[in-house]
Amino acid sequence: MGKQNCWEAKNCGRETNGDKCEDMGVCPAASEKKADGIHGGLNGGRVCWAIAGTLCGGEVQGTYATKMENCGACDFYRSVQDEEGRDFLFVLQIFEKLR
Repeated sequence: MGKQNCWEAKNCGRETNGDKCEDMGVCPAASEKKADGIHGGLNGGRVCWAIAGTLCGGEVQGTYATKMENCGACDFYRSVQDEEGRDFLFVLQIFEKLR
Protein backbone atom coordinates (compact mmCIF):
# COMPACT_ATOMS: atom_id res chain seq x y z
CA MET A 1 0.00 0.00 0.00
CA GLY A 2 1.25 3.50 -0.84
CA LYS A 3 1.40 6.50 1.40
CA GLN A 4 -2.00 7.61 2.66
CA ASN A 5 -3.32 11.12 3.05
CA CYS A 6 -4.93 12.05 6.36
CA TRP A 7 -8.48 11.81 5.00
CA GLU A 8 -7.78 8.29 3.79
CA ALA A 9 -6.23 7.17 7.06
CA LYS A 10 -8.91 8.84 9.17
CA ASN A 11 -11.78 8.13 6.75
CA CYS A 12 -13.23 11.56 7.52
CA GLY A 13 -14.96 12.19 4.20
CA ARG A 14 -13.76 15.81 4.08
CA GLU A 15 -11.60 15.48 0.95
CA THR A 16 -12.78 16.99 -2.34
CA ASN A 17 -15.92 15.10 -3.37
CA GLY A 18 -15.85 13.19 -0.07
CA ASP A 19 -18.96 11.89 1.67
CA LYS A 20 -19.11 14.76 4.16
CA CYS A 21 -17.75 17.69 2.16
CA GLU A 22 -21.18 18.86 1.02
CA ASP A 23 -22.41 19.14 4.63
CA MET A 24 -19.17 20.12 6.37
CA GLY A 25 -17.02 21.55 3.59
CA VAL A 26 -13.67 20.46 2.24
CA CYS A 27 -10.96 20.29 4.90
CA PRO A 28 -8.15 22.84 4.49
CA ALA A 29 -5.64 19.96 4.44
CA ALA A 30 -7.35 18.52 1.37
CA SER A 31 -7.32 21.86 -0.46
CA GLU A 32 -3.91 23.35 0.49
CA LYS A 33 -2.20 23.19 -2.89
CA LYS A 34 1.04 24.78 -1.65
CA ALA A 35 1.65 21.63 0.39
CA ASP A 36 1.16 19.29 -2.57
CA GLY A 37 3.82 16.61 -2.66
CA ILE A 38 5.24 17.19 0.82
CA HIS A 39 5.90 13.76 2.32
CA GLY A 40 4.37 12.30 -0.84
CA GLY A 41 0.87 13.56 -0.12
CA LEU A 42 -1.85 15.18 -2.16
CA ASN A 43 -2.18 18.86 -1.22
CA GLY A 44 -1.83 18.98 2.60
CA GLY A 45 -2.80 15.35 3.13
CA ARG A 46 0.48 14.39 4.79
CA VAL A 47 1.14 17.62 6.68
CA CYS A 48 -2.32 18.27 8.17
CA TRP A 49 -0.82 19.23 11.55
CA ALA A 50 0.82 22.29 9.96
CA ILE A 51 -2.38 23.56 8.32
CA ALA A 52 -4.73 25.83 10.27
CA GLY A 53 -8.42 25.08 10.38
CA THR A 54 -8.38 21.32 9.91
CA LEU A 55 -11.40 19.62 11.44
CA CYS A 56 -10.12 16.58 13.26
CA GLY A 57 -12.71 14.79 15.33
CA GLY A 58 -15.41 17.06 13.92
CA GLU A 59 -13.99 20.18 15.59
CA VAL A 60 -11.97 23.02 14.12
CA GLN A 61 -8.42 22.59 15.38
CA GLY A 62 -7.31 26.18 14.76
CA THR A 63 -3.73 27.34 14.46
CA TYR A 64 -0.69 25.14 14.75
CA ALA A 65 0.05 26.49 18.23
CA THR A 66 -3.38 25.54 19.56
CA LYS A 67 -3.67 22.15 17.90
CA MET A 68 -0.19 20.63 18.09
CA GLU A 69 -0.82 18.88 21.39
CA ASN A 70 -3.69 16.95 19.79
CA CYS A 71 -1.70 16.34 16.61
CA GLY A 72 1.31 15.05 18.54
CA ALA A 73 -0.89 12.33 20.01
CA CYS A 74 -2.42 11.44 16.62
CA ASP A 75 -1.71 8.02 15.15
CA PHE A 76 -1.58 9.48 11.63
CA TYR A 77 1.02 12.11 12.61
CA ARG A 78 3.18 9.43 14.22
CA SER A 79 2.81 7.12 11.22
CA VAL A 80 4.01 9.87 8.85
CA GLN A 81 7.00 10.47 11.13
CA ASP A 82 7.82 6.76 11.06
CA GLU A 83 7.31 6.41 7.31
CA GLU A 84 9.41 9.47 6.45
CA GLY A 85 12.17 8.75 8.94
CA ARG A 86 15.10 11.09 8.38
CA ASP A 87 13.21 12.88 5.60
CA PHE A 88 10.42 14.00 7.95
CA LEU A 89 9.97 17.78 7.68
CA PHE A 90 9.35 19.64 10.89
CA VAL A 91 6.67 22.28 11.03
CA LEU A 92 8.98 25.27 10.44
CA GLN A 93 10.27 23.60 7.28
CA ILE A 94 6.67 23.01 6.18
CA PHE A 95 5.74 26.62 6.93
CA GLU A 96 8.57 27.75 4.63
CA LYS A 97 7.06 25.72 1.80
CA LEU A 98 3.59 27.17 2.47
CA ARG A 99 4.72 30.78 2.11
